Amino acid sequence: MSNSFHYIFRVRYAECDAQNVVFNSRYGDYVDMAITEYQRVIWGSYQNLLAQGLDFQVIHYNITWRAPAKFDDILCASMQLKTVGKTSFTFNVQFTHQQTSKVLADAEIVYVLVDAETYQKTPISDALRTTLHSPMNDLTINHAGEFVASNVIN
Repeated sequence: MSNSFHYIFRVRYAECDAQNVVFNSRYGDYVDMAITEYQRVIWGSYQNLLAQGLDFQVIHYNITWRAPAKFDDILCASMQLKTVGKTSFTFNVQFTHQQTSKVLADAEIVYVLVDAETYQKTPISDALRTTLHSPMNDLTINHAGEFVASNVIN
């Protein structure tokens, strides 16, 4: 994915199932970890969004698994903004094995912007829309939230 945000992390033992592969539900956790690091880059922190009286919630999540990941594998979640609607925004997330570049899974996640107190849908402002469209220039962040490099993953 070009102009993506990349989040690199290592599979931990507790994330694997009896088949010795990453348990399917963990990919939801992985998407959440990647979006948390993405928002840290564009908003500074989740608290900055809350300070504006805004929050977001998942309204749709779909994933297709292509190959297994195992304990101690290093994975890369490459996120790309797909669409920004009136109150929602959608990301495509592709999981690859860092060393081999093999695609392991593809996910799509849709968030709705809500008022932080009432949890009612709220329109995405022009300023927030611009922030969501911030160019990532293939920015890569590791699990510690540290900048790794730009343009290192195709």
